[in-house]
Amino acid sequence: MVGQSRKWMILVATTWIQAFTGTNFDFSSYSSDLKSVLGISQVQLNYLSVASDMGKAFGWCSGVSLLYFPLWVVMFMAAFMGLFGYGLQWLVIQKLISLPYVLVFPLCLLAGCSICWFNTVCYVLCIRNFPTNRALALSLTISFNGVSAALYTLIANAINPNDDNLYLFLNALVPLFTSAVALVPVLRQPPPHSLSLPTDAVRRDSLIFLLLNLLAVGTGLYLLLLNSASSHASTARILLGGAILLLVLPLSMPGIVYARDWARRTIHSSFHLQGSTFNLVDVDDLELHKELIGSHEATSANNGILSGGIIPYCVSSREKVGCCENVWEKDRLMVLGEEHPARMLVRRWDFWLYYVAYFCGGTIGLVYSNNLGQISQSLGYSSQTNAMVTLYSSCSFFGRLLSAAPDFLRDKVYFARTGWLAVALVPTPIAFFLLAASGTEAVLRAGTGLIGLSSGFVFSAAVSVTSELFGPNSAGVNHNILITNIPIGSLLYGLLAALVYDANAGSSNQEAFMGEASVCMGRNCYFQTFVWWGCISLLGLLASTLLFLRTRLAYDHFERNRNRTQSS
Repeated sequence: MVGQSRKWMILVATTWIQAFTGTNFDFSSYSSDLKSVLGISQVQLNYLSVASDMGKAFGWCSGVSLLYFPLWVVMFMAAFMGLFGYGLQWLVIQKLISLPYVLVFPLCLLAGCSICWFNTVCYVLCIRNFPTNRALALSLTISFNGVSAALYTLIANAINPNDDNLYLFLNALVPLFTSAVALVPVLRQPPPHSLSLPTDAVRRDSLIFLLLNLLAVGTGLYLLLLNSASSHASTARILLGGAILLLVLPLSMPGIVYARDWARRTIHSSFHLQGSTFNLVDVDDLELHKELIGSHEATSANNGILSGGIIPYCVSSREKVGCCENVWEKDRLMVLGEEHPARMLVRRWDFWLYYVAYFCGGTIGLVYSNNLGQISQSLGYSSQTNAMVTLYSSCSFFGRLLSAAPDFLRDKVYFARTGWLAVALVPTPIAFFLLAASGTEAVLRAGTGLIGLSSGFVFSAAVSVTSELFGPNSAGVNHNILITNIPIGSLLYGLLAALVYDANAGSSNQEAFMGEASVCMGRNCYFQTFVWWGCISLLGLLASTLLFLRTRLAYDHFERNRNRTQSS
Protein backbone atom coordinates (compact mmCIF):
# COMPACT_ATOMS: atom_id res chain seq x y z
CA MET A 1 0.00 0.00 0.00
CA VAL A 2 2.89 2.36 0.78
CA GLY A 3 4.43 1.74 -2.64
CA GLN A 4 1.08 2.36 -4.36
CA SER A 5 0.57 5.68 -2.58
CA ARG A 6 4.11 6.81 -3.32
CA LYS A 7 3.71 6.23 -7.05
CA TRP A 8 0.73 8.59 -7.14
CA MET A 9 2.78 11.21 -5.29
CA ILE A 10 5.40 10.81 -8.01
CA LEU A 11 2.78 11.19 -10.75
CA VAL A 12 1.50 14.44 -9.24
CA ALA A 13 5.07 15.71 -8.77
CA THR A 14 5.73 14.89 -12.43
CA THR A 15 2.70 16.93 -13.52
CA TRP A 16 4.04 19.85 -11.47
CA ILE A 17 7.42 19.59 -13.17
CA GLN A 18 5.79 19.50 -16.61
CA ALA A 19 3.41 22.35 -15.79
CA PHE A 20 6.17 24.74 -14.71
CA THR A 21 9.00 23.83 -17.10
CA GLY A 22 7.41 24.44 -20.51
CA THR A 23 9.26 27.75 -20.62
CA ASN A 24 9.63 27.75 -24.41
CA PHE A 25 5.92 28.59 -24.78
CA ASP A 26 6.29 32.15 -23.42
CA PHE A 27 9.10 33.22 -25.80
CA SER A 28 6.64 35.44 -27.68
CA SER A 29 5.81 37.33 -24.48
CA TYR A 30 9.28 38.89 -24.22
CA SER A 31 10.74 38.44 -27.72
CA SER A 32 9.84 41.98 -28.84
CA ASP A 33 11.61 43.50 -25.83
CA LEU A 34 14.64 41.26 -26.36
CA LYS A 35 14.76 42.31 -30.02
CA SER A 36 14.62 45.98 -29.00
CA VAL A 37 17.33 45.76 -26.32
CA LEU A 38 19.73 43.86 -28.56
CA GLY A 39 18.88 46.04 -31.57
CA ILE A 40 18.63 43.04 -33.90
CA SER A 41 16.62 42.22 -37.01
CA GLN A 42 13.77 39.72 -37.22
CA VAL A 43 16.14 37.24 -38.89
CA GLN A 44 18.57 37.47 -35.96
CA LEU A 45 15.69 37.08 -33.49
CA ASN A 46 14.66 33.95 -35.38
CA TYR A 47 18.13 32.50 -34.83
CA LEU A 48 17.66 32.92 -31.07
CA SER A 49 14.40 31.00 -31.32
CA VAL A 50 16.20 28.31 -33.32
CA ALA A 51 18.88 28.12 -30.62
CA SER A 52 16.21 27.36 -28.01
CA ASP A 53 14.70 24.64 -30.20
CA MET A 54 18.17 23.21 -30.92
CA GLY A 55 18.26 22.15 -27.28
CA LYS A 56 16.01 19.25 -28.30
CA ALA A 57 18.78 17.96 -30.56
CA PHE A 58 20.88 17.41 -27.43
CA GLY A 59 18.20 15.50 -25.57
CA TRP A 60 20.29 12.32 -25.72
CA CYS A 61 22.76 13.94 -23.28
CA SER A 62 20.20 13.69 -20.47
CA GLY A 63 19.80 9.96 -21.12
CA VAL A 64 23.57 9.48 -20.96
CA SER A 65 23.72 11.48 -17.73
CA LEU A 66 21.19 9.12 -16.14
CA LEU A 67 23.70 6.31 -16.61
CA TYR A 68 26.11 8.05 -14.26
CA PHE A 69 24.00 10.24 -11.96
CA PRO A 70 20.87 9.72 -9.83
CA LEU A 71 17.60 11.01 -11.21
CA TRP A 72 17.36 13.89 -8.73
CA VAL A 73 20.83 15.11 -9.72
CA VAL A 74 19.85 15.24 -13.40
CA MET A 75 16.67 17.12 -12.44
CA PHE A 76 18.66 19.81 -10.65
CA MET A 77 21.20 19.95 -13.47
CA ALA A 78 18.27 20.86 -15.75
CA ALA A 79 17.06 23.45 -13.24
CA PHE A 80 20.47 25.14 -13.04
CA MET A 81 20.80 25.16 -16.84
CA GLY A 82 17.57 27.15 -16.96
CA LEU A 83 18.68 29.39 -14.08
CA PHE A 84 21.88 30.27 -15.89
CA GLY A 85 20.41 30.50 -19.42
CA TYR A 86 17.28 32.51 -18.62
CA GLY A 87 18.81 34.41 -15.70
CA LEU A 88 21.56 36.01 -17.78
CA GLN A 89 19.04 36.87 -20.52
CA TRP A 90 16.93 38.64 -17.89
CA LEU A 91 19.96 40.65 -16.76
CA VAL A 92 20.56 41.61 -20.39
CA ILE A 93 16.97 42.67 -21.05
CA GLN A 94 16.99 44.68 -17.78
CA LYS A 95 20.22 46.35 -19.03
CA LEU A 96 22.03 45.33 -15.83
CA ILE A 97 24.71 43.67 -17.95
CA SER A 98 25.61 43.97 -21.62
CA LEU A 99 26.30 40.92 -23.75
CA PRO A 100 26.89 40.75 -27.50
CA TYR A 101 24.45 38.85 -29.67
CA VAL A 102 26.96 36.04 -30.20
CA LEU A 103 26.88 35.24 -26.45
CA VAL A 104 23.09 35.46 -26.11
CA PHE A 105 22.78 32.65 -28.67
CA PRO A 106 24.41 29.95 -26.45
CA LEU A 107 22.29 31.17 -23.51
CA CYS A 108 19.15 30.40 -25.52
CA LEU A 109 20.62 27.01 -26.44
CA LEU A 110 21.32 26.22 -22.78
CA ALA A 111 17.78 27.25 -21.79
CA GLY A 112 16.37 24.95 -24.48
CA CYS A 113 18.48 22.06 -23.19
CA SER A 114 17.01 22.48 -19.71
CA ILE A 115 13.48 21.86 -21.04
CA CYS A 116 14.54 18.64 -22.77
CA TRP A 117 16.34 17.38 -19.65
CA PHE A 118 13.24 17.99 -17.52
CA ASN A 119 11.18 16.03 -20.05
CA THR A 120 13.58 13.09 -19.82
CA VAL A 121 13.30 13.07 -16.03
CA CYS A 122 9.50 13.01 -16.26
CA TYR A 123 9.48 10.19 -18.84
CA VAL A 124 11.76 8.04 -16.68
CA LEU A 125 9.64 8.65 -13.58
CA CYS A 126 6.48 7.55 -15.39
CA ILE A 127 8.09 4.49 -16.97
CA ARG A 128 9.65 3.30 -13.72
CA ASN A 129 6.63 3.79 -11.50
CA PHE A 130 3.79 2.86 -13.89
CA PRO A 131 4.96 -0.25 -15.74
CA THR A 132 1.37 -1.30 -16.47
CA ASN A 133 -0.16 2.13 -17.18
CA ARG A 134 2.88 3.93 -18.57
CA ALA A 135 1.05 5.15 -21.70
CA LEU A 136 -1.68 6.75 -19.60
CA ALA A 137 0.83 8.26 -17.18
CA LEU A 138 2.90 9.72 -20.01
CA SER A 139 -0.15 11.13 -21.81
CA LEU A 140 -1.45 12.81 -18.67
CA THR A 141 1.84 14.34 -17.54
CA ILE A 142 2.95 15.49 -21.01
CA SER A 143 -0.36 17.32 -21.33
CA PHE A 144 0.46 19.61 -18.43
CA ASN A 145 3.45 20.99 -20.30
CA GLY A 146 0.88 22.85 -22.39
CA VAL A 147 -0.42 24.97 -19.48
CA SER A 148 2.98 26.48 -18.69
CA ALA A 149 2.37 29.73 -20.56
CA ALA A 150 -1.01 30.24 -18.88
CA LEU A 151 0.49 29.63 -15.43
CA TYR A 152 3.42 31.97 -16.07
CA THR A 153 1.02 34.65 -17.30
CA LEU A 154 -0.93 34.38 -14.03
CA ILE A 155 2.26 34.58 -11.95
CA ALA A 156 3.59 37.55 -13.94
CA ASN A 157 0.27 39.42 -13.72
CA ALA A 158 0.07 38.71 -9.99
CA ILE A 159 3.44 40.47 -9.54
CA ASN A 160 3.29 43.24 -12.16
CA PRO A 161 0.91 43.08 -15.15
CA ASN A 162 2.88 45.78 -17.01
CA ASP A 163 6.31 44.12 -17.01
CA ASP A 164 6.79 41.51 -19.75
CA ASN A 165 10.43 41.09 -18.76
CA LEU A 166 9.24 39.18 -15.70
CA TYR A 167 8.80 36.09 -17.86
CA LEU A 168 12.56 35.59 -18.19
CA PHE A 169 12.99 36.08 -14.43
CA LEU A 170 10.27 33.51 -13.73
CA ASN A 171 11.67 31.10 -16.33
CA ALA A 172 14.94 31.13 -14.38
CA LEU A 173 13.56 30.64 -10.86
CA VAL A 174 10.22 28.79 -11.00
CA PRO A 175 11.62 25.49 -12.41
CA LEU A 176 14.29 25.48 -9.69
CA PHE A 177 11.64 26.00 -7.01
CA THR A 178 9.45 23.29 -8.55
CA SER A 179 12.40 20.86 -8.55
CA ALA A 180 12.89 21.50 -4.84
CA VAL A 181 9.20 20.81 -4.14
CA ALA A 182 9.31 17.58 -6.20
CA LEU A 183 12.55 16.37 -4.60
CA VAL A 184 10.97 14.40 -1.73
CA PRO A 185 8.67 12.24 -3.95
CA VAL A 186 11.56 11.65 -6.38
CA LEU A 187 13.84 10.48 -3.56
CA ARG A 188 11.13 8.23 -2.06
CA GLN A 189 10.31 6.17 -5.13
CA PRO A 190 8.76 2.79 -4.26
CA PRO A 191 10.75 -0.41 -4.87
CA PRO A 192 9.87 -2.15 -8.16
CA HIS A 193 8.38 -5.25 -6.48
CA SER A 194 5.70 -3.09 -4.80
CA LEU A 195 4.40 -1.86 -8.17
CA SER A 196 3.00 -5.17 -9.41
CA LEU A 197 -0.77 -4.98 -9.68
CA PRO A 198 -3.45 -7.62 -9.07
CA THR A 199 -6.60 -7.57 -11.19
CA ASP A 200 -8.65 -5.39 -8.85
CA ALA A 201 -5.77 -2.91 -8.54
CA VAL A 202 -5.61 -2.51 -12.33
CA ARG A 203 -9.29 -1.53 -12.40
CA ARG A 204 -8.80 0.84 -9.47
CA ASP A 205 -5.86 2.53 -11.18
CA SER A 206 -7.95 2.92 -14.33
CA LEU A 207 -10.62 4.75 -12.33
CA ILE A 208 -7.98 7.02 -10.78
CA PHE A 209 -6.62 7.88 -14.23
CA LEU A 210 -10.12 8.69 -15.43
CA LEU A 211 -10.65 11.07 -12.49
CA LEU A 212 -7.25 12.68 -13.02
CA ASN A 213 -8.00 13.26 -16.72
CA LEU A 214 -11.35 14.84 -15.87
CA LEU A 215 -9.64 17.08 -13.33
CA ALA A 216 -7.02 17.98 -15.96
CA VAL A 217 -9.79 19.08 -18.35
CA GLY A 218 -11.25 21.26 -15.58
CA THR A 219 -7.83 22.79 -14.93
CA GLY A 220 -7.38 23.60 -18.61
CA LEU A 221 -10.82 25.20 -18.88
CA TYR A 222 -10.15 27.24 -15.74
CA LEU A 223 -6.89 28.62 -17.14
CA LEU A 224 -8.30 29.22 -20.61
CA LEU A 225 -11.56 30.92 -19.64
CA LEU A 226 -10.44 32.95 -16.62
CA ASN A 227 -6.93 33.95 -17.68
CA SER A 228 -8.28 36.94 -19.61
CA ALA A 229 -9.59 38.37 -16.32
CA SER A 230 -6.10 38.45 -14.77
CA SER A 231 -5.05 41.86 -16.09
CA HIS A 232 -5.23 43.33 -12.57
CA ALA A 233 -2.74 42.13 -9.97
CA SER A 234 -5.33 41.50 -7.25
CA THR A 235 -7.52 39.39 -9.56
CA ALA A 236 -4.50 37.53 -10.89
CA ARG A 237 -3.46 36.56 -7.35
CA ILE A 238 -6.88 35.08 -6.63
CA LEU A 239 -6.88 33.16 -9.92
CA LEU A 240 -3.33 31.96 -9.28
CA GLY A 241 -4.43 30.62 -5.92
CA GLY A 242 -7.24 28.70 -7.61
CA ALA A 243 -4.82 27.30 -10.20
CA ILE A 244 -2.42 26.12 -7.49
CA LEU A 245 -5.33 24.47 -5.68
CA LEU A 246 -6.30 22.60 -8.87
CA LEU A 247 -2.71 21.39 -9.26
CA VAL A 248 -2.62 20.15 -5.65
CA LEU A 249 -6.07 18.55 -5.78
CA PRO A 250 -4.90 15.40 -7.66
CA LEU A 251 -3.15 14.32 -4.46
CA SER A 252 -6.57 13.52 -3.01
CA MET A 253 -7.89 11.43 -5.93
CA PRO A 254 -6.10 8.16 -5.11
CA GLY A 255 -7.20 8.48 -1.47
CA ILE A 256 -10.83 8.92 -2.54
CA VAL A 257 -10.71 5.79 -4.70
CA TYR A 258 -8.95 3.76 -1.99
CA ALA A 259 -11.58 4.92 0.52
CA ARG A 260 -14.34 3.91 -1.91
CA ASP A 261 -12.85 0.41 -2.20
CA TRP A 262 -12.57 0.13 1.58
CA ALA A 263 -16.20 1.19 1.97
CA ARG A 264 -17.31 -1.34 -0.64
CA ARG A 265 -15.48 -4.15 1.12
CA THR A 266 -16.61 -3.07 4.60
CA ILE A 267 -20.30 -2.39 4.03
CA HIS A 268 -20.83 -4.35 0.82
CA SER A 269 -23.54 -6.51 2.38
CA SER A 270 -25.57 -3.46 3.35
CA PHE A 271 -25.31 -1.29 0.25
CA HIS A 272 -24.11 -3.64 -2.50
CA LEU A 273 -21.92 -0.96 -4.13
CA GLN A 274 -21.20 -1.78 -7.74
CA GLY A 275 -17.76 -1.34 -9.21
CA SER A 276 -17.06 0.89 -12.15
CA THR A 277 -17.27 -0.81 -15.50
CA PHE A 278 -14.88 1.71 -17.02
CA ASN A 279 -11.37 0.39 -17.48
CA LEU A 280 -8.63 2.09 -19.45
CA VAL A 281 -6.37 -0.93 -19.18
CA ASP A 282 -8.29 -4.08 -20.00
CA VAL A 283 -7.36 -6.81 -17.53
CA ASP A 284 -7.64 -9.50 -20.18
CA ASP A 285 -5.28 -7.53 -22.38
CA LEU A 286 -2.84 -7.31 -19.50
CA GLU A 287 -2.91 -11.09 -18.88
CA LEU A 288 -2.72 -11.77 -22.63
CA HIS A 289 0.24 -9.44 -22.86
CA LYS A 290 2.07 -11.28 -20.07
CA GLU A 291 1.42 -14.69 -21.64
CA LEU A 292 2.56 -13.59 -25.09
CA ILE A 293 5.69 -12.02 -23.71
CA GLY A 294 6.57 -15.26 -21.96
CA SER A 295 5.89 -17.46 -24.97
CA HIS A 296 7.74 -15.27 -27.44
CA GLU A 297 10.73 -14.83 -25.16
CA ALA A 298 10.92 -18.60 -24.83
CA THR A 299 10.95 -19.17 -28.58
CA SER A 300 13.04 -16.28 -29.87
CA ALA A 301 14.97 -13.37 -28.51
CA ASN A 302 14.52 -11.40 -31.71
CA ASN A 303 10.75 -11.15 -31.96
CA GLY A 304 10.68 -7.60 -30.60
CA ILE A 305 8.40 -8.33 -27.64
CA LEU A 306 8.97 -5.47 -25.27
CA SER A 307 7.60 -4.22 -22.01
CA GLY A 308 5.92 -1.20 -23.60
CA GLY A 309 2.80 -3.24 -24.25
CA ILE A 310 3.07 -3.62 -28.04
CA ILE A 311 3.01 -7.18 -29.31
CA PRO A 312 4.25 -7.50 -32.89
CA TYR A 313 2.17 -9.59 -35.25
CA CYS A 314 3.24 -10.45 -38.74
CA VAL A 315 0.61 -9.14 -41.11
CA SER A 316 1.58 -10.82 -44.34
CA SER A 317 4.60 -11.52 -46.48
CA ARG A 318 5.41 -9.05 -49.16
CA GLU A 319 4.15 -10.14 -52.52
CA LYS A 320 5.90 -9.65 -55.79
CA VAL A 321 4.09 -8.21 -58.78
CA GLY A 322 5.72 -9.77 -61.78
CA CYS A 323 9.45 -9.18 -61.64
CA CYS A 324 9.18 -5.91 -59.75
CA GLU A 325 7.65 -5.10 -56.43
CA ASN A 326 4.69 -2.77 -56.46
CA VAL A 327 5.86 0.74 -55.60
CA TRP A 328 3.11 1.15 -53.04
CA GLU A 329 4.10 -2.09 -51.28
CA LYS A 330 7.81 -1.34 -51.33
CA ASP A 331 9.31 -1.42 -47.83
CA ARG A 332 5.84 -1.32 -46.33
CA LEU A 333 5.74 -1.77 -42.57
CA MET A 334 4.43 -5.29 -41.94
CA VAL A 335 4.90 -5.66 -38.19
CA LEU A 336 3.82 -3.52 -35.25
CA GLY A 337 6.29 -3.23 -32.39
CA GLU A 338 9.30 -4.64 -34.23
CA GLU A 339 12.50 -3.02 -33.04
CA HIS A 340 14.19 -0.71 -35.53
CA PRO A 341 17.81 0.25 -34.84
CA ALA A 342 18.74 3.71 -36.13
CA ARG A 343 20.41 2.32 -39.25
CA MET A 344 17.32 0.30 -40.15
CA LEU A 345 14.99 3.19 -39.24
CA VAL A 346 16.42 5.70 -41.72
CA ARG A 347 15.98 3.19 -44.57
CA ARG A 348 12.23 2.92 -43.97
CA TRP A 349 9.86 4.81 -46.31
CA ASP A 350 7.29 4.81 -43.53
CA PHE A 351 9.69 6.63 -41.22
CA TRP A 352 10.29 9.40 -43.75
CA LEU A 353 6.56 9.82 -44.33
CA TYR A 354 6.23 10.12 -40.55
CA TYR A 355 9.14 12.58 -40.44
CA VAL A 356 7.60 14.80 -43.13
CA ALA A 357 4.20 14.70 -41.40
CA TYR A 358 5.75 15.87 -38.12
CA PHE A 359 8.04 18.38 -39.86
CA CYS A 360 5.21 19.95 -41.87
CA GLY A 361 2.57 19.61 -39.14
CA GLY A 362 3.58 19.80 -35.49
CA THR A 363 6.85 21.70 -35.99
CA ILE A 364 5.26 24.44 -38.06
CA GLY A 365 2.79 25.01 -35.22
CA LEU A 366 5.67 25.44 -32.78
CA VAL A 367 7.32 28.01 -35.08
CA TYR A 368 4.00 29.87 -35.26
CA SER A 369 3.96 30.13 -31.46
CA ASN A 370 7.53 31.48 -31.47
CA ASN A 371 6.43 34.24 -33.88
CA LEU A 372 3.15 34.98 -32.11
CA GLY A 373 4.54 38.12 -30.44
CA GLN A 374 5.52 39.73 -33.74
CA ILE A 375 2.33 38.53 -35.45
CA SER A 376 0.13 40.18 -32.80
CA GLN A 377 2.26 43.33 -32.87
CA SER A 378 2.15 43.65 -36.67
CA LEU A 379 -1.66 43.32 -36.71
CA GLY A 380 -2.01 46.00 -34.02
CA TYR A 381 -2.86 43.68 -31.11
CA SER A 382 0.29 44.13 -29.01
CA SER A 383 -1.77 44.36 -25.84
CA GLN A 384 -3.24 40.93 -26.60
CA THR A 385 0.08 39.12 -27.01
CA ASN A 386 0.00 37.46 -23.58
CA ALA A 387 -3.62 36.44 -24.13
CA MET A 388 -2.71 34.86 -27.48
CA VAL A 389 0.22 33.00 -25.93
CA THR A 390 -2.10 31.71 -23.19
CA LEU A 391 -4.68 30.66 -25.79
CA TYR A 392 -2.09 28.72 -27.79
CA SER A 393 -0.72 27.10 -24.65
CA SER A 394 -4.16 26.09 -23.35
CA CYS A 395 -5.30 24.69 -26.71
CA SER A 396 -2.01 22.78 -26.95
CA PHE A 397 -2.85 21.33 -23.54
CA PHE A 398 -6.27 20.14 -24.74
CA GLY A 399 -4.70 18.74 -27.90
CA ARG A 400 -2.31 16.69 -25.78
CA LEU A 401 -5.18 15.39 -23.68
CA LEU A 402 -7.11 14.45 -26.84
CA SER A 403 -4.17 12.31 -27.94
CA ALA A 404 -5.43 9.74 -25.42
CA ALA A 405 -8.64 9.34 -27.49
CA PRO A 406 -7.45 6.14 -29.23
CA ASP A 407 -7.02 4.50 -25.81
CA PHE A 408 -10.40 5.70 -24.52
CA LEU A 409 -12.30 4.64 -27.67
CA ARG A 410 -10.37 1.47 -28.43
CA ASP A 411 -13.15 -0.97 -27.55
CA LYS A 412 -15.91 1.08 -29.20
CA VAL A 413 -14.37 2.69 -32.28
CA TYR A 414 -11.01 1.24 -33.28
CA PHE A 415 -8.98 3.46 -35.56
CA ALA A 416 -5.25 3.27 -36.30
CA ARG A 417 -3.24 5.81 -34.33
CA THR A 418 -1.64 7.01 -37.56
CA GLY A 419 -5.18 7.79 -38.78
CA TRP A 420 -5.79 9.92 -35.68
CA LEU A 421 -2.52 11.70 -36.45
CA ALA A 422 -3.75 12.55 -39.96
CA VAL A 423 -7.08 13.82 -38.61
CA ALA A 424 -5.23 15.98 -36.07
CA LEU A 425 -3.31 17.76 -38.85
CA VAL A 426 -6.46 18.91 -40.67
CA PRO A 427 -6.99 22.13 -38.60
CA THR A 428 -3.48 23.49 -39.30
CA PRO A 429 -3.81 24.42 -43.02
CA ILE A 430 -7.35 25.68 -42.37
CA ALA A 431 -6.01 28.01 -39.68
CA PHE A 432 -3.17 29.39 -41.82
CA PHE A 433 -5.43 30.12 -44.79
CA LEU A 434 -7.90 31.84 -42.45
CA LEU A 435 -5.08 33.99 -41.08
CA ALA A 436 -4.00 34.87 -44.62
CA ALA A 437 -7.58 35.81 -45.57
CA SER A 438 -8.29 38.08 -42.61
CA GLY A 439 -6.39 40.06 -39.98
CA THR A 440 -9.19 40.52 -37.47
CA GLU A 441 -8.71 39.69 -33.80
CA ALA A 442 -11.41 37.00 -33.95
CA VAL A 443 -9.62 35.19 -36.79
CA LEU A 444 -6.28 35.54 -34.99
CA ARG A 445 -7.76 33.91 -31.90
CA ALA A 446 -9.48 31.15 -33.91
CA GLY A 447 -6.34 30.40 -35.93
CA THR A 448 -4.13 30.37 -32.84
CA GLY A 449 -6.50 27.99 -31.06
CA LEU A 450 -6.71 25.58 -34.01
CA ILE A 451 -2.93 25.50 -34.47
CA GLY A 452 -2.37 24.95 -30.73
CA LEU A 453 -4.91 22.11 -30.66
CA SER A 454 -3.38 20.41 -33.69
CA SER A 455 0.27 20.72 -32.72
CA GLY A 456 -0.43 19.68 -29.12
CA PHE A 457 -2.03 16.44 -30.33
CA VAL A 458 0.94 15.72 -32.60
CA PHE A 459 3.55 16.35 -29.90
CA SER A 460 1.87 13.99 -27.44
CA ALA A 461 0.73 11.26 -29.86
CA ALA A 462 4.13 11.09 -31.56
CA VAL A 463 5.70 9.24 -28.61
CA SER A 464 3.12 6.43 -28.91
CA VAL A 465 3.25 6.34 -32.72
CA THR A 466 7.05 6.02 -32.68
CA SER A 467 6.81 3.21 -30.14
CA GLU A 468 4.13 1.31 -32.09
CA LEU A 469 5.70 1.60 -35.53
CA PHE A 470 9.38 1.22 -34.71
CA GLY A 471 9.54 -0.60 -31.38
CA PRO A 472 9.06 0.61 -27.79
CA ASN A 473 12.55 -0.30 -26.56
CA SER A 474 14.08 1.73 -29.39
CA ALA A 475 11.62 4.60 -28.93
CA GLY A 476 14.04 6.76 -26.91
CA VAL A 477 16.66 6.85 -29.65
CA ASN A 478 14.19 6.82 -32.53
CA HIS A 479 12.08 9.65 -31.13
CA ASN A 480 15.19 11.79 -30.69
CA ILE A 481 15.96 11.14 -34.37
CA LEU A 482 12.40 12.16 -35.25
CA ILE A 483 12.51 15.46 -33.34
CA THR A 484 15.67 16.58 -35.11
CA ASN A 485 13.11 18.07 -37.49
CA ILE A 486 12.19 20.66 -34.83
CA PRO A 487 15.42 22.75 -34.96
CA ILE A 488 15.55 22.29 -38.75
CA GLY A 489 11.94 23.47 -39.11
CA SER A 490 12.49 26.28 -36.63
CA LEU A 491 15.39 27.51 -38.75
CA LEU A 492 13.74 27.18 -42.16
CA TYR A 493 10.18 28.24 -41.31
CA GLY A 494 11.36 30.99 -38.99
CA LEU A 495 13.84 32.26 -41.57
CA LEU A 496 11.09 32.39 -44.20
CA ALA A 497 8.89 34.42 -41.84
CA ALA A 498 11.75 36.70 -40.83
CA LEU A 499 12.79 37.45 -44.43
CA VAL A 500 9.19 38.32 -45.39
CA TYR A 501 8.84 40.41 -42.21
CA ASP A 502 12.07 42.40 -42.75
CA ALA A 503 11.27 42.94 -46.44
CA ASN A 504 7.89 44.45 -45.55
CA ALA A 505 9.36 46.44 -42.65
CA GLY A 506 11.34 48.45 -45.18
CA SER A 507 8.31 49.28 -47.32
CA SER A 508 6.56 52.63 -47.10
CA ASN A 509 3.91 53.33 -44.44
CA GLN A 510 4.59 50.01 -42.76
CA GLU A 511 7.69 50.66 -40.69
CA ALA A 512 7.93 51.71 -37.07
CA PHE A 513 10.86 51.76 -34.72
CA MET A 514 11.34 50.30 -31.26
CA GLY A 515 14.74 51.22 -29.93
CA GLU A 516 17.22 50.35 -32.67
CA ALA A 517 15.04 47.64 -34.22
CA SER A 518 12.57 48.20 -37.05
CA VAL A 519 9.04 46.92 -36.60
CA CYS A 520 6.75 45.93 -39.46
CA MET A 521 3.10 46.95 -39.18
CA GLY A 522 0.20 45.70 -41.28
CA ARG A 523 -1.21 42.46 -42.70
CA ASN A 524 1.47 42.21 -45.38
CA CYS A 525 4.10 41.46 -42.73
CA TYR A 526 2.93 37.85 -42.48
CA PHE A 527 0.52 37.39 -45.39
CA GLN A 528 2.97 35.54 -47.65
CA THR A 529 4.26 33.57 -44.67
CA PHE A 530 0.77 32.33 -43.80
CA VAL A 531 0.18 31.25 -47.42
CA TRP A 532 3.49 29.37 -47.52
CA TRP A 533 2.91 27.79 -44.12
CA GLY A 534 -0.58 26.74 -45.19
CA CYS A 535 0.76 25.01 -48.31
CA ILE A 536 3.52 23.32 -46.34
CA SER A 537 1.04 22.05 -43.75
CA LEU A 538 -1.02 20.57 -46.61
CA LEU A 539 2.09 18.59 -47.54
CA GLY A 540 2.26 17.35 -43.94
CA LEU A 541 -1.40 16.32 -44.10
CA LEU A 542 -0.73 14.42 -47.35
CA ALA A 543 2.28 12.63 -45.81
CA SER A 544 0.29 11.64 -42.72
CA THR A 545 -2.55 10.31 -44.90
CA LEU A 546 -0.11 8.19 -46.90
CA LEU A 547 1.42 6.92 -43.67
CA PHE A 548 -2.04 5.92 -42.43
CA LEU A 549 -2.85 4.08 -45.66
CA ARG A 550 0.48 2.21 -45.56
CA THR A 551 0.15 1.19 -41.90
CA ARG A 552 -3.61 0.62 -41.72
CA LEU A 553 -3.40 -3.10 -42.53
CA ALA A 554 -0.77 -3.64 -39.84
CA TYR A 555 -2.99 -1.98 -37.23
CA ASP A 556 -6.11 -3.85 -38.43
CA HIS A 557 -4.41 -7.25 -38.36
CA PHE A 558 -2.95 -6.51 -34.95
CA GLU A 559 -6.40 -5.69 -33.60
CA ARG A 560 -7.97 -8.78 -35.20
CA ASN A 561 -5.31 -11.03 -33.76
CA ARG A 562 -5.79 -9.46 -30.34
CA ASN A 563 -9.55 -10.04 -30.46
CA ARG A 564 -9.13 -13.57 -31.79
CA THR A 565 -6.66 -14.49 -29.05
CA GLN A 566 -8.95 -13.07 -26.38
CA SER A 567 -11.98 -14.99 -27.63
CA SER A 568 -10.12 -18.30 -27.88
